[in-house]
Amino acid sequence: MPSIDLTGKVAVVTGSGRGLGLAYAHALAAAGASVVVNDVDEAVAEQAVKAITAAGGSAVAEVVPVGTSEAADRLVARAVEEFGRLDILVTNAGILRDRVLWKMTDDDFDAVITTHLKGTFTCARAAAVRMREQGEGGTLILVGSPAGQRGNFGQTNYSAAKAGIAAMARTWSMELSRSGITVNAVVPVAATAMTETIPAFAPYIEAMKQGEPLPDFLRKGEGFGTPEDCAALIPFLASEAARGVTGQAIGIGGDKVTLWSHPQEIKAAYADGGWAPDTLADAWPTSLGAEPQTVGVPAPKFPEA
Repeated sequence: MPSIDLTGKVAVVTGSGRGLGLAYAHALAAAGASVVVNDVDEAVAEQAVKAITAAGGSAVAEVVPVGTSEAADRLVARAVEEFGRLDILVTNAGILRDRVLWKMTDDDFDAVITTHLKGTFTCARAAAVRMREQGEGGTLILVGSPAGQRGNFGQTNYSAAKAGIAAMARTWSMELSRSGITVNAVVPVAATAMTETIPAFAPYIEAMKQGEPLPDFLRKGEGFGTPEDCAALIPFLASEAARGVTGQAIGIGGDKVTLWSHPQEIKAAYADGGWAPDTLADAWPTSLGAEPQTVGVPAPKFPEA
């Protein structure tokens, strides 16, 4: 396998002032890439740049909320102005507005869709235009979520956006293949500000902050670890070692890396001349309905006390 060396490559990482995005930016810089750090908070973005450069990396900050075409163009332009090119885009920026369906407002829905789904689209489009002009290929890494793969209670907007992101990765991998641009979705699971709010995880995350390692049943069984654990996937996907990897949804967390399946037909039934409501009702319990698919992110499995 080729070594992971991104020297001379240039990356934009949206939402990279803290959390998973910051870990992605650090990992890319450590592999030799120059990084445009993006965040909506100027102080946070500048602090991230200072941390990366202090560790020997190269980075600049571009403070703008993603979503609009203008924001996407600014990010690509900053990469080109500072470093001369763009090779890697990681669309990580996101927000949450969690509410059950009957309480979710238009603003709750629109804000999450704009940042996650439209932000991924506008940034990827701007990056693809630049990469195709350069004519040397590139890498789009779209950040998904288990909620987008399976749904999650109270997250209509977030789950819809993340499911759309996985679908865009599959579509763009086909559209951009002739340009040598790989496109993948990553599905990270890590101890972040978001997962700290989950009561089952909270005590383990707090213990981790005090220097205690996460137990194996979390790191291996649940694939749950630190943002840095998830970050290893990003330089790999941006490297020559992953030139043949595209159109995939790849999960990572703790000690575990996974490949998610694409939606596909798993069972079929047939009726000569076509189906009627009554024949569907008769056949459903013993055919397609015999083993219905589960929904929701599975609850973590903790050892019995």
